[in-house]
Amino acid sequence: MIFKQPRSVLVVIYDDQHRVLVMQRLDDASFWQSVTGSMETGEQPIETACREVWEETGIDVRALGYTLIDSRQVNEYEIRPAWRHRYEPGVTRNTEYVFSLKVRSGQTVRLSEHSQFAWLPWSDAAAKVWSATNRQAIQHLGKDWGA
Repeated sequence: MIFKQPRSVLVVIYDDQHRVLVMQRLDDASFWQSVTGSMETGEQPIETACREVWEETGIDVRALGYTLIDSRQVNEYEIRPAWRHRYEPGVTRNTEYVFSLKVRSGQTVRLSEHSQFAWLPWSDAAAKVWSATNRQAIQHLGKDWGA
């Protein structure tokens, strides 16, 4: 079995109207989130972020001329017990690198790992996501917008 690395990215995607994209996980209907994903061997966080945005939303950051913004925020958190089997035995903590991505309003989203998505005002998006670090990243954007 190939185990996931305990290093991942979080990418908060928002549009020109400051609406934040949130997506519902296929395996847990109560779990809404931004784009997330584990780093692969040899990848830098920015590379993982581009790959995960493409895989989860169909948005090709480079081809569309978008720019991923590194928030310079690194979080460490406890891996959800139900997901620990995906990691080497004894691994309980994950390091997460946070990015944001501004896209044009009306940007097409093609889901592959989620059942549905919504574009929400930042405060509603922050209230909807499951993860505390995801919530904090969205709230940080809201503060940047003067909200």
